[in-house]
Amino acid sequence: MPDAADTAWLLAAFALVLSMTPALGLFYGGMVRSKSVLNMMMMCFSAVPIVWIVWVAVGYSMAFGPDHGGVIGNPITFAGLRDLFGHFGSGGADSAGMPLVGTIPAVLFVAFQAGFAMVTVALVAGAVADRMKFTSWLIFAGLWCLLVYVPVAHWVFSAPGLTAERGGWIATHLHAIDFAGGTVVEINSGASALVIALLLGRRAGWPRDPMRPHNLPFVMLGAGLLWFGWFGFNAGSTLAANGSAALITANTLGAGATSMVAWLIVERVRHGRPTSFGAASGVVAGLVAITPSCSSVTPIGALAVGAVAGAFASYAIELKFRWGYDDSLDVVGVHFVSGVVGMLMVGLVASSSTPAGVDGLLYGGGLDQLWRQAVAVVVVLAYALAVTAVIGLALKYTLGLRADPQHELDGIDDAQHAESAYDFHTPRGGRVDVGT
Repeated sequence: MPDAADTAWLLAAFALVLSMTPALGLFYGGMVRSKSVLNMMMMCFSAVPIVWIVWVAVGYSMAFGPDHGGVIGNPITFAGLRDLFGHFGSGGADSAGMPLVGTIPAVLFVAFQAGFAMVTVALVAGAVADRMKFTSWLIFAGLWCLLVYVPVAHWVFSAPGLTAERGGWIATHLHAIDFAGGTVVEINSGASALVIALLLGRRAGWPRDPMRPHNLPFVMLGAGLLWFGWFGFNAGSTLAANGSAALITANTLGAGATSMVAWLIVERVRHGRPTSFGAASGVVAGLVAITPSCSSVTPIGALAVGAVAGAFASYAIELKFRWGYDDSLDVVGVHFVSGVVGMLMVGLVASSSTPAGVDGLLYGGGLDQLWRQAVAVVVVLAYALAVTAVIGLALKYTLGLRADPQHELDGIDDAQHAESAYDFHTPRGGRVDVGT
């Protein structure tokens, strides 16, 4: 039978993780111009149904089914989630034969992991803001989830107790540490965002015209909700209500905090003023970096991870102006760069006193863990770049990727969705009553 405390914690963690996708929609929606905010939020929200359909059909089975050569899971074993929800006795009572992952019901683990896939797909949308056809996005999201996210998830993650295997080649052969998805979520999405942004081309007028965030309170609220959800993302990955989850919670808090401070210091030195936009971005950078390392560093190590990520990412977001690629909402600068930082920092500041039980270079462990982390980064980067390019090119030369140029100028909200986020018109012949 499932453990009641662990199951209750995972139910809560699942809700936190699921909330991250609409929170990302709010975060991204505030960053774009007012004429494309609905389209941006729709791209994030649409990741929920698209991914769930793929996940239930074959995605989960390919990610967590019996291993084939360390590369992919069997797509048939759990297709349609068969054999994962068990049987119920008279009156709907749980059967003693319910499938478990660790000590929780397997079907809850399925839903929890689907939340990871949903927010990862939504992350890519930030690079294509203002200019991608919504229909092409929907098809891209489904294909990308199946062909890019799912295989990498199999390489890194595992479902203990459900099958004999414990993940693919990165987990079982390379022994790189990626607790909650630095490669699967962050490097995967960041590298893919770069490819699809290059295939789409620059936004009309970029970088000549100012394209400032239209609603900074949205951005800050979205960042706060993401921080809240990230506790379920990281600590929930323990699959248990235990001491490891407690340490990971503290590490997640610490990395987000120091990353924000580091970002603001860099911003103050380079540009003269710390900004709310920088504060929100800094928090997210630290949360990204602690995602792979949260189980392997001490609370002091988490502070270092966050500080390095915040400083590096605050510089990296400006590379797009130097190199000429239009990553609209800095998916590459924040998520890819901070994901790489988080993976490599494991090899530097991991401590054997933590649940991962490995020492990094600065704790006397030598270079052994660092090279393993670097190999995982390079391979996932190469895979994401290559497969995303194939998907993007196929769509570009069939359905087309980019919206009509006039639609971009007029506002993609109206062109793609026949809606506007803000209606400032007064009814003809009427008056506006202002409350006392």
